[in-house]
Amino acid sequence: MVAITVAERARLSALIGRRAFRSLLGRVNAHPLLRWRFGSTKTDRLVIAPQDLRTADATRAAEIYSGRFAFAGKVVICDRRSPFEMTPPSDEWAVVLLSFAWLRHLRAADSAITRANARALIDDWINQQGGWHPVGWRLDILSRRVICWLSQAPFVLQDADPRFYRRFIRSLSRQVRYLRRTLKETRDGLPRLQAIIALNYAALCIQGQSGGLRGHARRLIDELRMQILPDGGHISRNPGALIELLADLLPLRQLFSARNLQPPQALNNAIDRMMPMLRFFRHPDGNFGQFNGMGPTPVDLLATVLAYDDTRGAPLSYAPHSAFHRIDANNTVMLMDTGRPPPVGVSQEAHAGCLSFELSWKQQRLVINCGLPAVNKENWRQVARQTAAHSTGTLNDKSSCRFLESGTARKLLSGTPIVAGPRDVRSERDENAEGTLLRASHDGYVDDFGIVHTRTIRLSQDGRLLDGEDSFAPPDGRALSVNVGDEYAVRFHLHPAVKANRLSDGRGVILLLPDKEVWTFATMAESVQLEESVYLAGTDGPRRTVQIVIYGHARSEPTVRWSFRHTPPAPSGGRIERADEPELPL
Repeated sequence: MVAITVAERARLSALIGRRAFRSLLGRVNAHPLLRWRFGSTKTDRLVIAPQDLRTADATRAAEIYSGRFAFAGKVVICDRRSPFEMTPPSDEWAVVLLSFAWLRHLRAADSAITRANARALIDDWINQQGGWHPVGWRLDILSRRVICWLSQAPFVLQDADPRFYRRFIRSLSRQVRYLRRTLKETRDGLPRLQAIIALNYAALCIQGQSGGLRGHARRLIDELRMQILPDGGHISRNPGALIELLADLLPLRQLFSARNLQPPQALNNAIDRMMPMLRFFRHPDGNFGQFNGMGPTPVDLLATVLAYDDTRGAPLSYAPHSAFHRIDANNTVMLMDTGRPPPVGVSQEAHAGCLSFELSWKQQRLVINCGLPAVNKENWRQVARQTAAHSTGTLNDKSSCRFLESGTARKLLSGTPIVAGPRDVRSERDENAEGTLLRASHDGYVDDFGIVHTRTIRLSQDGRLLDGEDSFAPPDGRALSVNVGDEYAVRFHLHPAVKANRLSDGRGVILLLPDKEVWTFATMAESVQLEESVYLAGTDGPRRTVQIVIYGHARSEPTVRWSFRHTPPAPSGGRIERADEPELPL
């Protein structure tokens, strides 16, 4: 395992201590004798509502009206009972239900029946859990519910009687006050930023909350500066965080303008930096690269968010602060992770995928990382986070990062953070007439095995040839200790739509794409294996696929070369000839 330095252990201990203190405060705030603080004797007034950019499906309204709640891959049929009385079939199902994200589907149908249904369900929740509930008042769920109630308020309150209006606003105000007082208990990273966004929504939309706008805007500015990196990436290094944040930040900017207020400059700057990164992480087929917890790409939401991008320029080639590279060469796109793990406090979903890459040709992805599914994430998360689930090299079947093992600490930190991993990750890039050369290395295996993993990749200018070299050697020319294992595996996970067949000599693989285009994988190693793999980030759930694996030993063969070459279509009636193995000038 990767060793934890004294500094890393100190940071982890401090983080656990802060989370333990915040957890204690949360239990105190939830005590029945103290919940009265979050009530209000007056009824605030709703003055404006934010736009909801997320896609809605009107056909879902009929299901909800009939008592069939299908969320997160699970279905609960209430049979005239309240959905808030039912035992949740999964935590993910409960999150969707209690966040009220499904209100947008009712709004899409927009009829007197769906409005009455929405009001009845909201009223039911207020009766069942409006005082407090251990899950329903969890801060990440609470933040999302505040945003959803505000966004759908015009629909919900249309034709509503005065009693429901007062009840709705009073409950909403109570939730906002609770969120404001417990904000420091939110998890670092995306959950905290979403909670601050919810408070800014409320301050702009609810007249009685407007007094806190200055303080909430200041917190928003501070959090954006901490979480949105100078190149526009998110501190968690999860590309999906950008889509989720922009779907909330764009309406927030509109709210400031609609209230005749100047949006904070930090908000405008963050949006302007994040927009180009959406194009950076996007493959030609519209899907994002599978890095650090990215699941299925919400293509519809991504298209909606990108419609707000005024520049619409070419993607960046290098994101130095997020530590990702992108190479565009004609019809080929390659994305590569060349960064360290994110800070411990925001690494609960980060992956041990340093030096992994993804490769696409036209509208088809060839080489991928396994990603994460949309549902049942926790069943797959630890498998998906391992280095072996990425298109990179592993040493002695170990990950390049170490994940927290203590159950008590994981509970306090609301997940399993990375507590140790590569500290020295270097990359250099050279672009010339022949193509783009990228060389990167990481020291994630130095402490335990005394080996640095170095990867060199060159993509030709026409995008038809990707030459690669992986090296596993001690740093500074030192000798490899005889007391440690030296077996490495270089993996290339293939997209499920790609059909792979080994060549007879055992050193290559023919890759057939859905459009009948052909690529050939070749290696200088003794043999190449085709093994089972799984693509977790499919829109229809996990799918079986295969991976190309090269095994070797760092003592006898520290360097392995490989290539992906596009084979031009054969003439009509002709046969495809195998291309000669290229010489790798690396």
